[in-house]
Amino acid sequence: MPRAFDVLVAALWLALLSPLIAIAAIAIKVGSRGPVIYRQRRIGRDGEEFEMLKLRTMVQGSDPVGVGKVVTRDDPRVTGAGHLLRRSSLDEIPNLLNVLHGEMAIIGPRPTIPAQVDDYTPRQKRRHEVRPGITGWAQVQGRAGIPWEERIELDVWYVDHRSAALDLRILAKTAWLLLSGHGLAPD
Repeated sequence: MPRAFDVLVAALWLALLSPLIAIAAIAIKVGSRGPVIYRQRRIGRDGEEFEMLKLRTMVQGSDPVGVGKVVTRDDPRVTGAGHLLRRSSLDEIPNLLNVLHGEMAIIGPRPTIPAQVDDYTPRQKRRHEVRPGITGWAQVQGRAGIPWEERIELDVWYVDHRSAALDLRILAKTAWLLLSGHGLAPD
């Protein structure tokens, strides 16, 4: 999709979701010490690093250990508010600010941490030919429920086949997943 589409959608959704963001911020602050926003270095288009923003769902100082460690539903590091935010994917709302800053798009491969990219093959690095997205082909195919290598291959497939029609298909499937709650969070 064109950049103008990303900016328009991000601005609209930030405006619509601002009351929900305020409620989430209060719940995060009441439930645990630390900042409301979690910042993490991620790799974007052309291998450029940027700081991805999310609502904090874990106790402060409990970054996942190791590369690709899945945070399960009953992980003790996840806060009370964090469980709901993760389950509904509301923790991703601040990604819309990354879209406005031009670091992310609405649709594209999810950005990964630098340590993961260090192990990519040249083919896998092709996923950085486009802006990373809030949602993408791999997310609507199974998200964390599919192996890491398969997710990367789905991202490379997206880079090779991206089109407005495919992006609309991804948006529609993302909306269905959000409304139904299917496949949003790992069990």
